[in-house]
Amino acid sequence: QVQLVASGGGLVQPGGSLRLSCAASGVSLDDTAIGWFRQAPGKEREGVSCISSADSSTYYAASVKGRFTISGDKAKNTVYLQLNSLKPEDTAVYYCATDSAYGSSCPPLWHPMDNWGKGTLVTVSS
Repeated sequence: QVQLVASGGGLVQPGGSLRLSCAASGVSLDDTAIGWFRQAPGKEREGVSCISSADSSTYYAASVKGRFTISGDKAKNTVYLQLNSLKPEDTAVYYCATDSAYGSSCPPLWHPMDNWGKGTLVTVSS
């Protein structure tokens, strides 16, 4: 069974940084792409980033490109999302996910992945 647990969230000041972790079990970074999504109160869930398993190609939403960095540690079967230059509008619950149909490849960020886990709250406020 697939288990995905996001962690590392917290309260940070604008301009600050956090590193989120996604610990995966039941799937392997060797053959499964991992995506990060976020949902702010009253807003729809949006795709933030994704890393493919085959060639480690990465994708970012325009709103976070240049500020966030996704990476994977296959030995630990863990994907990270480094959040830099955080803005109040980044405040959301962040989730990691995989997709049964796309598998090793990243789907478009608008595609709702179907394997989800526990999210972690990021709050950016002064």
